[in-house]
Amino acid sequence: MTQSTLQHTPLKNTPKFAPQISVPATYMRGGTSKGTFFKLSDLPERCQVAGESRDNFLLRVIGSPDPYGKQIDGLGNGSSSTSKTVILSKSDKADHDVNYLFGQVNIAKPMIDWAGNCGNLTAAVGACAINMCLVDANKVANSTDNGICEVHIWQENIGKTIIAHVPVYRDAQGKVQVQEIGDFELDGVTFPAAEVKIEFIDPVDSSSDMFPTNNLIDDFDVSGCSLNTDSVKATFISAGIPTIFMKAEDLGFTGTELQGDINSDSETLAKLEKIRAKGGVAMGLFKDVSEAQTSQHIPKIAWVAPAQSYSASSGKAVNADDIDLVVRAMSMGQLHHAMMGTAAVAIAAAATTQGTLVNQAAGAGELGEVRFGHPSGTLLVGGKTEQVDGRWQAKKVSMSRSARRIMVGEVFVPADAF
Repeated sequence: MTQSTLQHTPLKNTPKFAPQISVPATYMRGGTSKGTFFKLSDLPERCQVAGESRDNFLLRVIGSPDPYGKQIDGLGNGSSSTSKTVILSKSDKADHDVNYLFGQVNIAKPMIDWAGNCGNLTAAVGACAINMCLVDANKVANSTDNGICEVHIWQENIGKTIIAHVPVYRDAQGKVQVQEIGDFELDGVTFPAAEVKIEFIDPVDSSSDMFPTNNLIDDFDVSGCSLNTDSVKATFISAGIPTIFMKAEDLGFTGTELQGDINSDSETLAKLEKIRAKGGVAMGLFKDVSEAQTSQHIPKIAWVAPAQSYSASSGKAVNADDIDLVVRAMSMGQLHHAMMGTAAVAIAAAATTQGTLVNQAAGAGELGEVRFGHPSGTLLVGGKTEQVDGRWQAKKVSMSRSARRIMVGEVFVPADAF
């Protein structure tokens, strides 16, 4: 057989398994979270619409479900802060630049929760949208005059407007770039970066109750939750994300807990999950506590206490004189290593509303902003709430975060995984 014949003989062997496909993706840190970002039009066609194919694709990207809890075979890192996906598209909404859809990927179960937003990754949305050319080029170019591009984001999960103030500059070649590096330090993030100011506009529908029970403080039935009492005080709020605020002392805590104090204690985790489920019913999110198993992203459960000194997870000293209160919050069944951005919105709205448990822990009175202590350090948030026709509304909540690209390239997924 000649060499020419060998070269043109068709291969008879076919792959036993489906090959991998590649999809463009960007891996970014936003605030104290990390996630895999996609442009909607880059996804496989059947994944460009909500449904089983999209969910299965994203589960495989992140490496879930993983009974080992590590997500070794995907881009997740075995924590709720890193088991996240984002889909961006050019917005069809008036006065908006980009549509932002967030998916919280369950680590152990084949489930993606699309019910809420990720406030931390919100900090990365504006920058990623600019880099993906989803923001009008003229708008970006004109923003170099003052060095800030205001990216108007439509948060699809919750139907809300968010404005990201993204720093930009013009490089030596005249091309506009996102300024990612800077001297802004965010507790919970090792290295400094450029500051990104985030504004959550009208985080509560004017037709909805920011306090779903119509009370600033409720007597919350916690019978059967392994507490020393059947009733405790609670503030239920739906701003940023539905959240249950309780006093640390009522849960047997101090408010200075770190992850090791909570996440290694199975009895404590079970107790907090029971409370979260009952809180979801009290807020009208569930008809029955059993429904909490299919909605682990909402509501969040958090506890507050007056300002006190403690050592953050990094060993950094947090002084009581530098903060207004301490807050700890659970995310996907674990104590968060810092603070979820959406929970920070809830903290800001509750703290600036006189009469809530959060406001009381911060010293009570009229507050326009608070600095709270969390497991990794501190965070300053601002808010403006008011009563309109007897209903409390949050007009705007703001905070500063940072974001940075970590990787831009292609993610590989087995073709038969979705």
